[in-house]
Amino acid sequence: MWQKIKNNTVRTFLFIGGLSLLLAVATPTNKYFEIAKNLDIFATLFKEVNAFYVDEVDPKKTIETGINAMLASLDPYTNYIPEEDAADYRTMTTGEYAGIGSLIGVIEDKVVITMPNEGFPAEKAGIKIGDQLVKIDDVPITTTTTSDVSKLLKGKPGTIVKIEIVRNGETKHFTVTRSTIIVENVPYYGMVTNNIGYLKLTEFTTNAGKEVKKAVKKLKSDGATSIILDIRENPGGLLFEAVNISNVFIPKGNLVVETRGKQEDWTQEYKTLGTPTDTKIPLVVLTSSGSASASEIVSGTLQDYDRAVLIGRKTFGKGLVQTTRQLPYNAQVKVTTAKYYIPSGRCIQALDYSHRNTDGSVGKVPDSLMVAFKTKQGRTVYDGGGVTPDIKVEGQYLAPITISLLSKAHIFNYANQYYYTHPTAPKLKGFSLSDAEYADFVAWLKDKNYDYTTKLENAIAKLEENKSNDPMVEKIKDKLEILKKEVAHNKEKDLQTHKEEIQSLLEEEIMGRYYFTKGEIACSITHDNDVAEAIALLNNPAKYNRILEKNQP
Repeated sequence: MWQKIKNNTVRTFLFIGGLSLLLAVATPTNKYFEIAKNLDIFATLFKEVNAFYVDEVDPKKTIETGINAMLASLDPYTNYIPEEDAADYRTMTTGEYAGIGSLIGVIEDKVVITMPNEGFPAEKAGIKIGDQLVKIDDVPITTTTTSDVSKLLKGKPGTIVKIEIVRNGETKHFTVTRSTIIVENVPYYGMVTNNIGYLKLTEFTTNAGKEVKKAVKKLKSDGATSIILDIRENPGGLLFEAVNISNVFIPKGNLVVETRGKQEDWTQEYKTLGTPTDTKIPLVVLTSSGSASASEIVSGTLQDYDRAVLIGRKTFGKGLVQTTRQLPYNAQVKVTTAKYYIPSGRCIQALDYSHRNTDGSVGKVPDSLMVAFKTKQGRTVYDGGGVTPDIKVEGQYLAPITISLLSKAHIFNYANQYYYTHPTAPKLKGFSLSDAEYADFVAWLKDKNYDYTTKLENAIAKLEENKSNDPMVEKIKDKLEILKKEVAHNKEKDLQTHKEEIQSLLEEEIMGRYYFTKGEIACSITHDNDVAEAIALLNNPAKYNRILEKNQP
């Protein structure tokens, strides 16, 4: 796969992690007949149902159900996009839409602002995190369906939207002028030590490559002699941007990805086209099970060229390419048109949707069928199940009490209170709650409900549920009662036992009130195990180089 290849230009946007074709064009005449026959059956069947079904039939809803069921039988990335969903799809692929520039969510059965985009209309108008949306252009908010509320907030650039909110029990009114909102692919970059730079890549929409290039140049000018690229939980996006981002770190003219499809037009090779920013600077890429498609192209390509050390967890395993095709009446279909192969020749697709089990489920490629490939320097890598990091780090799991505090919005709500009682913004870096401030949070929780069940309590409960099927459980019921009393959790004690992780989440949420998304990220990386592992490695050049040598794990 390392042989010299030629460039191909493709004008159609390719989306990794996307959708698929409604009908595959085939050459045999009998297949054309089968297509025509079954389409005729489908149309006639609907006419009969529409005419004779006892209740009124909604044509749009019924046909959409049939379309979606048909596409679901292919793979989860082949989707029908009706005209009314086209704007949301465009936002997803381009990172651009027109509106007020804010994320919304449901907190305690209320639709609230969860994150204004810094520098855009909502933030400029003074709308803040935690504001409850009550009315939009005289339309009362009676739903908790965020997509419906989002549609009311969006509109043409330059148009006015009137917003009524409730903040700390007080009603406020805002008049906001909508504008074009461009979602950043790199919401944060900065120095994590005197010589190590960090950048977070969350999207692969238009200009992602330019944003990464800009961040790398700025980090180097700030003194970075090595860089951490964080693509954890990045679900992917535009294939071309995966190529552009790879091009920041590898030379011009190198293969990044090859797509292979049934149609000859979809079999293409994509090489880097520009001058790289830096092909030598030590680089760590952070990955997770949520890193998919375009994220896997970037991480896999940098691994195949021995250009970076990967740290974290195995990636998702999505090696499929989707293309958008236009349908009548402004509808669209995203269709899986190809699989992609990274420079070593491996395809990292984990599931084979063309060979389903008898129950319709899809199995993962077994380890015994995974094929070994070689990186440029001769290291062994494998296909068929995502990109495996060079250094595996266990994920960070939250304690039951922490999950309860998050799910019941206590951390979110306390951050709001902290913000309004501390009007002076702390420094972006180095913020930490004092022991006294954490004690204030514990006191604030006194009249709040945050009950939860520990794993051991769940295990005991399951034992008791099975006592009718297992005589032994009945015999030890007295001992179980004693055990239940011993393991019964003490919420106040757990608040201290898990103080470190609870406090870190509080700090992140609070910093988001002052500095928005970049504040949350800047705070989070100070207590991030993956980042700590990356810093340790980059501070050990001998180990870094040893990992990238031939035959090293």
